[in-house]
Amino acid sequence: MQRRTLLAVLPATLALLTATVPTAQGATADFTSQDIATAGTGSPHYRIPALTRTTKGTLLAAYDARPTLADLPGNLGIVLRRSTDGGATWQPQQVVRKDPAPQGYGDPSLLVDRETGRIFVFYAASVNQGFFGSATGNDENDPDVLQADYSYSDDDGLTWHHERITADIKNPAWAGMFAASGEGIQLRHGTHRGRLIQQYAIRNNGANYAVSAYSDDHGATWKTGTPVGPGGDENKTVELSDGRVLLNNRSAPYRTVAYSTDGGVTYTPFQQDTELPDPANNGSLTRFAPDVPASHPRASWLLFSNTATTGSRSNLTVRLSCDNGETWPVRRTAEAGSAGYSTLTPLSDGTGANPRVGMAWERADYRHITYSSFDLRWLGGVCAPVTVTPPAALPAGTTTDVTVRVVSQNDVDLPAGTVSLSLPQGWSAPAVTLPALKPGQGANVKIPVTVPAGTTAGAVRATATYQVRGSQHAYGDTTLTVTTP
Repeated sequence: MQRRTLLAVLPATLALLTATVPTAQGATADFTSQDIATAGTGSPHYRIPALTRTTKGTLLAAYDARPTLADLPGNLGIVLRRSTDGGATWQPQQVVRKDPAPQGYGDPSLLVDRETGRIFVFYAASVNQGFFGSATGNDENDPDVLQADYSYSDDDGLTWHHERITADIKNPAWAGMFAASGEGIQLRHGTHRGRLIQQYAIRNNGANYAVSAYSDDHGATWKTGTPVGPGGDENKTVELSDGRVLLNNRSAPYRTVAYSTDGGVTYTPFQQDTELPDPANNGSLTRFAPDVPASHPRASWLLFSNTATTGSRSNLTVRLSCDNGETWPVRRTAEAGSAGYSTLTPLSDGTGANPRVGMAWERADYRHITYSSFDLRWLGGVCAPVTVTPPAALPAGTTTDVTVRVVSQNDVDLPAGTVSLSLPQGWSAPAVTLPALKPGQGANVKIPVTVPAGTTAGAVRATATYQVRGSQHAYGDTTLTVTTP
């Protein structure tokens, strides 16, 4: 159907590299942070960051300005800051959309059309109801329907126009529907090259699903595919090097994933990714070098961020996969304490010696929206999945071998390294030498683990660490079962 413009222009008022992560030797790994919004300054509260880099290289960070910490319905607005120097400094906060109560707009997601330069920010619009209270139907004038709106900019985020696409993308049988905050994607390769994809969570017959809204005409028209679920929530997609689309979904105690072979129209059923613990919190997924061809060593690199626990919103962690998300051997904690939503975006094409990545996230119990950036050396990883095969049981008071396998995904030789196990206090296990590995080669080592006498029977979590070149690491987690005589 023909979309209607809700508001006129709104002025803004307020060299081919190896697959090895570069060694940190001879260079300083870098992680920098600055708060770009603080509760009580300009608005009582801020939440829900979105982040992108435009075709002109400008960084845009959008987020909710809220009178309270409550979600829609409420008199929320979408605000934004711009950086034209790679995130070093940020221009004053400007308003993308804000209207008098009871109108409210929340949960922004940014999406850039790399072919036209147009910038979209998707969000939900409410009058009377939020996600859980929304009526069914897709009447764009019904105050009890949570509406699907977006704003767009053709001048690098300086001014914005507003659109409503509820009737285009919402099945009238669905109740609540909202854009998953953070960043949408544009397919860069294959049959559906140029397709814009924005993720939504929808509610149908009392259950939640994930669905892709997509456009093949640069945003002139939008439609939705087939929902995947139940069990859907805030979710993100990424284009894989083999042409599939991977959907990664908020879920506890582990993230769930699904795959599409038709550009995001349909997906496989959800399955757990037990390498990605999650307390049911919004996270982020992005391709490290989205424009490189499938033959490039970094084509299958993905980055993921979330609060990597199963019980609390803390331990904000960035992970790297070198095989399209099949394994996640590289990880580093960005914030051990309180953290909330996070969203990642590459700051370059990802092919340099030490490219940077930007991350916007909620810090200190939602008191700050923080912008951080880090380089590849800060991750300090090596593309080498680590798999732990524990014995059926480790009897207390004995020493038992635990097998650890490391497989190199690099296209250069890896020198000899070491494998160690992190274990509870009082346990002991030596670090064991792992031989040098050729590209694609794997090797097993056995680590003798001594469990102290008197240890209580039960399951114990352990982490294997592969260390090579002194500073590069890969990790694998496991559960060990302790038995008593």
